[in-house]
Amino acid sequence: MRDSSSNWTYLLLLILAGEAVFILPFVLQRVFRATVLDVFQINNTELGLCFTAYGLVAMVSYLFGGPIADRFEPRKLIALSLWSTALGGILYATFPEFYVLQILYGYWGFTTIFLFWSPMIKAARIWGGTKDQGKTFGILDGGRGLVGALFGVFTVALFANSLAGTTDALLEDTRTAFRMAIHGSSFVITIIGVLIWFFLKTRKDNDEKVDHLSFKLVKEVVKLRSVWLLMAIILCAYVGYKTTDVISLYAREVLRYDEITSAQTGTFLLFIRPVAGVVVGFIADRYSITRWLIISFIICIAGSLWFVSGWGHSMLPLFLVSIFTIAGGVYAARALYFAVMEKGKIPLNLTGTAVGLASFIGFTPDVFAGVMVGAILDNNPGQSGHQFVFLVLAAFSLVGCWAAWRYHHHSKR
Repeated sequence: MRDSSSNWTYLLLLILAGEAVFILPFVLQRVFRATVLDVFQINNTELGLCFTAYGLVAMVSYLFGGPIADRFEPRKLIALSLWSTALGGILYATFPEFYVLQILYGYWGFTTIFLFWSPMIKAARIWGGTKDQGKTFGILDGGRGLVGALFGVFTVALFANSLAGTTDALLEDTRTAFRMAIHGSSFVITIIGVLIWFFLKTRKDNDEKVDHLSFKLVKEVVKLRSVWLLMAIILCAYVGYKTTDVISLYAREVLRYDEITSAQTGTFLLFIRPVAGVVVGFIADRYSITRWLIISFIICIAGSLWFVSGWGHSMLPLFLVSIFTIAGGVYAARALYFAVMEKGKIPLNLTGTAVGLASFIGFTPDVFAGVMVGAILDNNPGQSGHQFVFLVLAAFSLVGCWAAWRYHHHSKR
């Protein structure tokens, strides 16, 4: 049962922090991918290598950051993570050389994961109690999606306002406009960190801490079959999430939209996430979280094959429907994959360690997906490259569907 001192403000703060920390390394390039390639003078493969640097550091951070979440208060860890991430925005806004950009992404791989990821998931699980896990994680991921979408609107507005009156923007004009978006985002992230430090408090955070860190606790979690299946589920769902990064680029390269319209397409994508997350979260609690996780992967398969066919994309309404389909499946899966921990009988006081272990493998797409997608797009220009990307997504979604089905039957036992 939810602690009496917890309230909706607690979950709202988690939502704000949960997306704000990823604005600089992920959301900005998702909305402005074509612009990012231009202002940093890099190609898709090089941007993918930046994400590889992020992912390699993040893998280690997941593994060692998980047990720390079981030992210390979430609010302190999350606030420190937000402030150190915002600090990286200062360097980002100088548009450094490619090798420095890789180092910066490696730095963000540490700041956004080591002190942040497992504490956030554990704090949400505590808030949700035993009966509201689907609703809690649905609202968390959906709310994060809404925050990301609002950040997208905010940064697109800053960007467009800086370019107002410019009919043929030069590189320096574009950089000035994008710098405004970076500084604005960094400022908001810092403020959210202050709110977390002072207001993200609940008595139960202290109740569910372990007294000390030990390898014995890690071994106990490793023995859980549900953790291993969760690894596979997260990995496949996260490949889908990473693939949605290219939709704004698809609009630019295949459909020939301009920079601002392409960015608006990416922002539309972000608004699907809160709808999918909240709706599937509430439905899953009433029926079956694991069954709806399976359905989410089936929708991913259908949406990715629609993109492969390219059917109807010349007409804007059908293009938007295809985006809604693939994003709906991807975001629904994201909303549910940590919500199934209660079903898998993962102990609450070991949530941080379990999340760290599952994430160590589950989020490896941070290492390989960016490079893989970038290489496919660079070596297959135009629509064919994007078709190959979505074929890969269909394959991963099929594997994810199988893992979710196995988890469903394992939890019933």
